[in-house]
Amino acid sequence: MSLSVVVGFGAAGAATARLLAEKGHEVRVVTKSGRSPEPGIEHVALDATDSKQLIEAARGAGAIYSCAAPPYHRWAADWPPLAGSLFAAAEATGAVLVMLGNLYGYGPVDGPMTENLPLTAKGTKGRVRAAVWEQARALHEQGRIKAVEVRASDFFGPGVTDAGHLAARVMPRLLRGKPVSALGDPDAPHSWTYLPDVARTLAEAAGEERAWGRAWHVPTAPALSTREMVDRLAARSGTGPVAVRRLSPAVLGIASVFSPLIRELKEIRYQFDRPFIVDSSAYEAEFAVRATAVDEQVKATVEWWRQRS
Repeated sequence: MSLSVVVGFGAAGAATARLLAEKGHEVRVVTKSGRSPEPGIEHVALDATDSKQLIEAARGAGAIYSCAAPPYHRWAADWPPLAGSLFAAAEATGAVLVMLGNLYGYGPVDGPMTENLPLTAKGTKGRVRAAVWEQARALHEQGRIKAVEVRASDFFGPGVTDAGHLAARVMPRLLRGKPVSALGDPDAPHSWTYLPDVARTLAEAAGEERAWGRAWHVPTAPALSTREMVDRLAARSGTGPVAVRRLSPAVLGIASVFSPLIRELKEIRYQFDRPFIVDSSAYEAEFAVRATAVDEQVKATVEWWRQRS
């Protein structure tokens, strides 16, 4: 197997690096701080926005996985140099650039989201992510790089902690039978993308040349509301029904004074105030990865949080 370079070691980067190592790839992870080596994975400390350093780290790679993201409030300033460095590394090494994306670029839409929707988001984060992909696609079409974007909805599952809407703000309380809070309408249908399915899709897309040059949605199970997901998680954990309370605008307003993350969530509140549904049938019609069954997702997530607690 060829060298795989994973940029970023958050939930998705870690899951992808470990999956690739299990498959026998030589894996090199790039982060600012670095980490101790683990089986099959080399960790390198460098600033991924430094294109010279990133090019050297990616020499000999067959694929570069873009799994890093700046803090929410830094997207407008930090995404362009990070993307530029990733493009430079892909061009210099010939590695396929496999980009982990999200659904922000579409903005609010009516009905299920498909990959052929225009990227017409008005918010800063949506415009930034749309611009990054459009630049990558243009370079791909010019023959300068090989690129593919894999778009996921909100992460869910083992390994998802602070950034997940069904993670650190929900699971510890749920396991104690305590009420949990939800952003937006807790009864609106919402697509949750299982983290292991994200890693499997990234790895598969890297090796499928016919996937390159366009964006795909990660295979995602049918949409369930926050309340339905909490009910399933509570039933699996054995704590009994758990109340789900909607966070009021007043509470969010106060919290946003102290939390940059909460302030930035205002732009994407629409994703939780109305149905937010992913259509992943295009990918499923072409490739092997399928969404993990929801019952299996729930079981693995409860077990992981129990061990963590």
